[in-house]
Formats: sequence, C-alpha cells, structure tokens
Amino acid sequence: MSTCVSSPMTNHHAHSGFGGFLSGLGELLQTWRQRYQARHELARWSERDLHDLGLSRGDVAFEIDKPFWRA
Repeated sequence: MSTCVSSPMTNHHAHSGFGGFLSGLGELLQTWRQRYQARHELARWSERDLHDLGLSRGDVAFEIDKPFWRA
C-alpha cells in the first residue's frame, strides 16, 4: 500500500549534536526578531494602509499585543 503525503520528507537527524542545537537556536532567534520587526512596522501603518488590507486598528492591536515568541 502506498501513502501520499503533502509535505516533503524531512530528515530530523540532520541537525544532531551541539551544532544542530546552535543552528536551531539561531533559526528560532531569527524568527522571533522577524515577528518583532513585523509587528513594530504594522503598528506604524496608517489608517489608509490598514483599510487597503481590510484590517482594523483592533486587528492590529490584537497582533502587536502578542509577545514575540507567539505566532
């Protein structure tokens, strides 16, 4: 019997050991920084920008009030 998956197969052991830990930590820190920067930028958008995207100030407040580690 064959199985069809929508996501590619991932080798979870490719980043083993201390080097893998540091690599994963670096990726995590980069993700957190990107979230912080994106939310900071979103907070500066004008009402017109938000309207063009179909967002309200309430939507923005909800997003920017999240801590950087929460997606």
